[in-house]
Amino acid sequence: MPSPDKTTPLHAMSIDVEDYFHVAALSGVVSPDQWDSLPSRVEQNTERLLALFEKHQVKATFFVLGWVAERFPGVIRKLSDYGHEIASHGYSHQLIYTQSQAVFREETIRSKALLEDITGKTVEGYRAASYSITRESLWALDILIEAGFTWDSSIFPIRHDNYGIPNSPSAPYTIETANGATIREFPLTTAHMLGLSIPAAGGGYFRQFPYPLFRYLFRNASGFGSRPQVFYLHPWEIDPEQPRYNDASWFSRFRHYTNLDKCYSRLDRLLGDFRFGTVSESYNAYEPDKTLLRSDQLIRLA
Repeated sequence: MPSPDKTTPLHAMSIDVEDYFHVAALSGVVSPDQWDSLPSRVEQNTERLLALFEKHQVKATFFVLGWVAERFPGVIRKLSDYGHEIASHGYSHQLIYTQSQAVFREETIRSKALLEDITGKTVEGYRAASYSITRESLWALDILIEAGFTWDSSIFPIRHDNYGIPNSPSAPYTIETANGATIREFPLTTAHMLGLSIPAAGGGYFRQFPYPLFRYLFRNASGFGSRPQVFYLHPWEIDPEQPRYNDASWFSRFRHYTNLDKCYSRLDRLLGDFRFGTVSESYNAYEPDKTLLRSDQLIRLA
């Protein structure tokens, strides 16, 4: 591929800042009351990502888990001071559709205030744990708006066992909620081939697909260079030395551990193959979008 230049799309580089033991794939063998007793690796892994982005002169959006921000405020402040965008990943990394509205509201407000206290900057963006804004939890959008968020990047337009709103838009759009308020949505990346929507946003898909295939799918999703897309990764995905939980199910271990040893070098290649910026910069690189969907329309799409 030719090197990216200012004529190529400005894709969104996003990092979900959480530790290896926070992930849904390991929730069956690691409970939240164990987290404080486990060896954390999120700080060192986030520092490695920061150094890689500095090498490529890329500014990214870091969706920070409140639990992490409380324990490692220094690294979050450093990310902000280096010019990266700080957004919220909630507080406790629980699936929204398993929470009550009261608990979700309390955690959302708490984590946003925490990040703003650390950085001294307004936090406007949000991403749900495991993309868990689905047809069952669209009520969360009204709470996000009440809390002061102006945009979200939680909706994955695919079918998945834990998340997704199939047939929802693949380009940025605006959602009008049940209460009549609006919030901008930057959905996760999907390629479209043979009538199928194929996830091409990053994470496990980035690690499990051969790199040339992932690169092709990401380009396919962008209309082969005509529109920006969202990429995501977690700090633990570049850490093959993290503790292993062999009592997790085979499928969970496959999802979590596949190609951890290859991920850092692949990310290095990706940063050379595409042009990246923050989610807000990438969203604003679109032509002003006119797509407005009501939340009840999203329910019917699913």
